[in-house]
Amino acid sequence: MFVRTAGERDLEAIRALLVETWHATYDGIYGAEKVTEITDDWHSIAALRRRLTRPNSEFLAADDGKRIAGMAYAEADETGGTVTLRQLYVLPAFQGRGIGSMLLDEVIESFSEAKLLRLEVEEANEKAIAFYVAQGFARTGRTADCGGEGSDIPALVYEMPLV
Repeated sequence: MFVRTAGERDLEAIRALLVETWHATYDGIYGAEKVTEITDDWHSIAALRRRLTRPNSEFLAADDGKRIAGMAYAEADETGGTVTLRQLYVLPAFQGRGIGSMLLDEVIESFSEAKLLRLEVEEANEKAIAFYVAQGFARTGRTADCGGEGSDIPALVYEMPLV
């Protein structure tokens, strides 16, 4: 498995990965209908395409030459000092193989000037929380609008210093 910058040709596979992963992770929390609604909005091809060209960002794919098994997307603030990890997902069948760590390491390397890495995670997603804590993140707060203003999806905020 290797990590590389995602491109236009990867968007269909990344969308399929996100839909599968979100249903596996969140159907029991939000229900399948709500998860479909979220993935149709947040993980549409158009939404993913916009991320490919966003300044001060990195969109990554973990690929074995046959299949994209993981993805990550992060963006820096205007100063470059704080990076927000917006997405890091690995297909359920590939979890536990170090792919998430590889993606996270590449995100960190992509923003060499950053001082802080921040993320939001659903409180009930214990597996993700355990992963991030094991990587060195600490809980620093919570938000009522995970993923952006008006989402009405509560989440915990975790941060990791990069210096």
